[in-house]
Amino acid sequence: MKAKHTDKQALELWRRFHEGLAKDVPVDDGLSRHEIDRRRKELERDPVEWIRYFFPAYAKYEFAPFHIKAIRRIVGNDEWYEVLSWSRELAKSTVAMFVLMYLTLTKRKRFVALAAATIDAATRLLAPYKANFEKNARLIQFYGKQETIGAWTDKEFACACGAKFIALGAGSAPRGMRNEAIRPDVLYFDDYDTDEDCRNPVTLDKKWQWAEQALYPTRSISEPTLVLWCGNVIAKDCCITRAGALANSWDVVNIRDRHGRSTWPQKNTEEQIDCILSKISVRAQQGEYFNNPVAEGKIFKNLPFGKVPPLKKFRFLTGYGDPAYSDSKKKASSTKALWLVGKYKGVYYVIKGFLARETNANFIGWYFELDKYVGGKTNVYWYIENNKLQDPFYQQVFKPLLRDECAARKTQLFIREDTRKKTDKATRIEANLEPLDRLGTWVFNEEERDNPHMQELINQFKLFELTLPYPADGPDAVEGG
Repeated sequence: MKAKHTDKQALELWRRFHEGLAKDVPVDDGLSRHEIDRRRKELERDPVEWIRYFFPAYAKYEFAPFHIKAIRRIVGNDEWYEVLSWSRELAKSTVAMFVLMYLTLTKRKRFVALAAATIDAATRLLAPYKANFEKNARLIQFYGKQETIGAWTDKEFACACGAKFIALGAGSAPRGMRNEAIRPDVLYFDDYDTDEDCRNPVTLDKKWQWAEQALYPTRSISEPTLVLWCGNVIAKDCCITRAGALANSWDVVNIRDRHGRSTWPQKNTEEQIDCILSKISVRAQQGEYFNNPVAEGKIFKNLPFGKVPPLKKFRFLTGYGDPAYSDSKKKASSTKALWLVGKYKGVYYVIKGFLARETNANFIGWYFELDKYVGGKTNVYWYIENNKLQDPFYQQVFKPLLRDECAARKTQLFIREDTRKKTDKATRIEANLEPLDRLGTWVFNEEERDNPHMQELINQFKLFELTLPYPADGPDAVEGG
């Protein structure tokens, strides 16, 4: 009942919003019928310009290149299977609406079947289409009133242009659907996957079977059909990933690109993205904004915090650094890690460290900061990972930086090279560290709990999987130590 109440509220919000459409979409009343026909033909030749003209109330921000490419790609292919896995706040459902209204009003498509997880969700998604047909003054001026008597409900309506729209929930009975003699020529799936369904393989299979075996065959074999999915990758196995494997085009766009920049800067600034992401967990960030579903606590389930014994009680400590080739603090660069660990009475302690995107010079500086932290209370063996592939970089970059740092600080610090040939990173971390977590024979320093470096280390352990969907440089350094 709660879900239905929420959907009703959403529908009411749509209605209120579209009551103002006539005011928000100015109309040139001085255009003659001839001028309207000429202008309409001009606009229809370019779907992007058509959208910009007819939907100014939505188009508050300029399209990003990926929007324009998707619009042209979908419109340019009559028989097409497209999956849009765009992050939240990138307007995938809105762009889908633009395209489908263009295709139906220009009579390229005649029957749109919109499927969602529930009939209420599908009705909510269909609401802006219906409201635009009713209230968008420019559409009415150029294409006439679309509302038809006796066939105009929230769940199903037929337009004067000849197109029909119907909302369907997963599992309903779509067989035999027709718009007069026309079978569905647009099968549109949106808001179809749910977290709960994806956690249940039986339910997931049923939903996919309904889409594949019940809804898809309602299309005509001889007539071109558009199959369009809108949804994020919320689980490794979900309907979106299954559809993506079949698609002519699976367009995955995250809130930030591989260089760490906003993919739609006209709308989402770096400061705004940082603000939003800072309020949710890394797991939620990856799932909602980066199409990277990761499960917390899948391998490392405990990660206990506790008090670290006085450093003088340790026979010795190990400081182990995992460098990265990048010399940058930018979001797209790799993380560098350095962690101080020790063993006392059979328990390993993760005492203090650094884990961040940082310059090479500052990475070397971390060693000296930790050495100052220890303050001679016990001996420390300092290490840096340096296999054969890393050795040229170590010799040419890190050794001179270490020499310069020693001179600047007027002290000596010796860092040993770990030249061991290591096994696979993911399996090595799991094999050597998971038993410590399971048996409770390691402790993370309680006093460092609020340190951003420690928090990122815990995040990397929580989100660790053998496929390494999230960086694991911190766990790699702890394992090395």
